[in-house]
Amino acid sequence: MQRRKFIQNTSLASAGFFINRNSFNLSQDFPVVRVAESQRKFKSVAVEMAINTIKKNTGNKEIAWLFENCFPNTLDTTVDFEIINGKPDTYVITGDIDAMWLRDSSAQVWPYLSLIKEDKNLKQLIEGVIRRQTKCILKDPYANTFYKDENKVSEWKATDVTDMKPGIHERKWEIDSLCYPIRLAYGYWKETGDTSPFDKDWIEAMNLVVKTFREQQRRDGEGPYTFQRKTDWATDGVPMSGYGYPTKKVGLIHSMFRPSDDATIFPFLIPSNCFATVALNDLGEIAKAIGDSNLLKKSISLREEILEALNNYATIAHPEYGQIFVYETNGFGSHNLMDDANVPSLLSLPYLKFIDANETVYQNTRSYVLSENNPFFFKGKAGEGIGGPHAGINMIWPLSITMRGLTSNEDKEIKFCLEMLRKSNAGTGFMHESFNKDDASNFTRKWFAWANTLFGEFVMKVYRERKHLLS
Repeated sequence: MQRRKFIQNTSLASAGFFINRNSFNLSQDFPVVRVAESQRKFKSVAVEMAINTIKKNTGNKEIAWLFENCFPNTLDTTVDFEIINGKPDTYVITGDIDAMWLRDSSAQVWPYLSLIKEDKNLKQLIEGVIRRQTKCILKDPYANTFYKDENKVSEWKATDVTDMKPGIHERKWEIDSLCYPIRLAYGYWKETGDTSPFDKDWIEAMNLVVKTFREQQRRDGEGPYTFQRKTDWATDGVPMSGYGYPTKKVGLIHSMFRPSDDATIFPFLIPSNCFATVALNDLGEIAKAIGDSNLLKKSISLREEILEALNNYATIAHPEYGQIFVYETNGFGSHNLMDDANVPSLLSLPYLKFIDANETVYQNTRSYVLSENNPFFFKGKAGEGIGGPHAGINMIWPLSITMRGLTSNEDKEIKFCLEMLRKSNAGTGFMHESFNKDDASNFTRKWFAWANTLFGEFVMKVYRERKHLLS
């Protein structure tokens, strides 16, 4: 089945990532599964130093082995870096699918941001991702995934009824596809102070983002986007001639697909609208820094509209859990109560900086989505966590376990998540898309870079803040 995924301001020095590499020589307790050095797509001194430091100082050798394999997996296997017209350009595939998702590519390189001050080549690589994403957005802001080769014909071209331009792999409209590139650009800027990627093309792309969000508020009609697919897979099609089910136009953005690439039931996808307000605020900050008052005004105005709508439509009073966020709604009073493993999710809202993890409404929501009242929370012999329709019933996504750990402030829960993730690798040395709740050896996608790199981000966070949990 096709896939169809905080910035630490800590420098390497303050994080303790300095060792004598000549003296580093741990015994090999686990099989070598990382790609051979000669075959790695991109090499980063800073990333290697981080790996060596955590291996040296982590008592749990299996976690250290997993970190060594997972954290660099994006760099080792998925990036295609070059200089085009004097500027860096980085194409990033998801893993076993040879295409670049705007969401996945952003999330895959995000954990490296805290290391780029120490590694100019890594900084250049991430700048290249920003520039490549700019090209993608300008090509089609409604597409979620792209090819580097403009002549490559998508496998979906024969089945999808939508405007498939050359170079597009899939054209599923997902709000988060436009939020993630802003998040990455903002994180890069805050780490480096470098505004050089924010040139006229980037500004044009960002204005197109705001325009697309406005179109998908649908205050002035249904807008230009429709999508239908000739398929038997229910979550791949959009009803009502490709526009989705009716909504009350309340200021929220319509999203035809979730970050899982599954179709929404009700088009107001709440986690993605929440993410949009964060992205628009970040965009406003960048616009102010580069002196673009028009983009600043448009970004903040739209953000305020969405926030007002979220205040009115994003939560309900649950009889057991109290006030909680809904996953989807239509503005007419209908709600979909659930959560999906893919980010943005309700569980991930503090990670995405939308809400403080200690806020009551979030804690209530967290209790709900991590319970068996969430139809996509599964618990069995191999672990517990959130899945989704994409991989099916009883399939837990390591992404959700990692996100649970990243959004927790409790040692016991964080340790619990680390242990589940450790066991879920099933001897492969990597994270997977999903695994069966009763048998971790029954998994989907052995090469899924987002899950690998996010796990690495989790381990780095634990190492910096709660090193004792890695013993």
